Amino acid sequence: MSLFAIRRTGSFLKPNGLKMPVYAPHKPRFLLLELGAAIACLILTKMAFDPIAWRFAGPMSMTCTIAFIALMARLRSETWSDFGLRALPGLKSKLLFLPQVLLGMVAIMGSGAIVGLGGEALGLWDMSATPSGVEDRFAGITGNLPRYLMWLALGIVSGGFGEEVFFRGYLMRRIEGILPATALRPVLMVVLPALMFGGVHFYYQGLSGLLSIAAIGFAIGTLYLLYKRNLWPLIVAHALVDSIGFTALYLGVEV
Repeated sequence: MSLFAIRRTGSFLKPNGLKMPVYAPHKPRFLLLELGAAIACLILTKMAFDPIAWRFAGPMSMTCTIAFIALMARLRSETWSDFGLRALPGLKSKLLFLPQVLLGMVAIMGSGAIVGLGGEALGLWDMSATPSGVEDRFAGITGNLPRYLMWLALGIVSGGFGEEVFFRGYLMRRIEGILPATALRPVLMVVLPALMFGGVHFYYQGLSGLLSIAAIGFAIGTLYLLYKRNLWPLIVAHALVDSIGFTALYLGVEV
C-alpha cells in the first residue's frame, strides 16, 4: 500500500495482515486540534507583537496565521481553492462577479450600520464618538500620503485578503469538517467565525466594534455560502470598503 493510500484510509497492514491505525488528518479530532492551533497562533502572535508594535500587531499576527494555514494545507494535500480562492469557471460566473462584489459591499456597510444605529438607539454607545483605540491606531493618516498609502496596502492585504481567507475560507471549512452533518451545521459555520471576527476587533473598537463586525461577519459568511464558496468577490468587497474608510480618514471626511 502506498503512502498516499495510507493517508487516505488512515490505516496500514502489518505483515500478518492486521490493520494498524495511523495519523488520519481529515478526521474531526485532528481538524479540531489544528483549528485550536490556528486560533492560538493568531492570539499568541498578536500578544507577542503588541509590546513591539501594537498598531501593526493585527496584520503581523494574521500573516503568521496565514503561513500556518498554508503549512497545514500542504500537509493535508489541500489547495487554496479549498479555502475559497477559486477561478471563475464560466461566462456566467464572470458576469456575476461585479454584482457579487457590490452586494458584498452593501452587506458589509449595511449590516454594520444597522447594528451601530440600533446600539445607539438602545443607548449602548454614541455613533458620533470615535473609539479611542481607533483614533490612537490610525492617528496621523489625515493629510499624510505615505501613512495613508501604508494603511491602504495593509487594509487590502491583511483585511481584505487575510481576514477573508482565515475567517471565511479557513474557519468555515474546518468547522464543517468537525461538526456532524445536521441542519444546524451551516448555521454554526457562519455564526462561530462571525463571533470570532467581531471578537478580534474588540481590543481597539470596543463593544460597538465587536457587535457591528460580528454582524458583518454573519452577513458575508452567508454570502460566501450563497456564492458557492468563491471568496474572491468578498475579498474585493472587503478591500474596497476598507479602502473607502482609509481614504475618508486621509481626506478628513466623516463617513
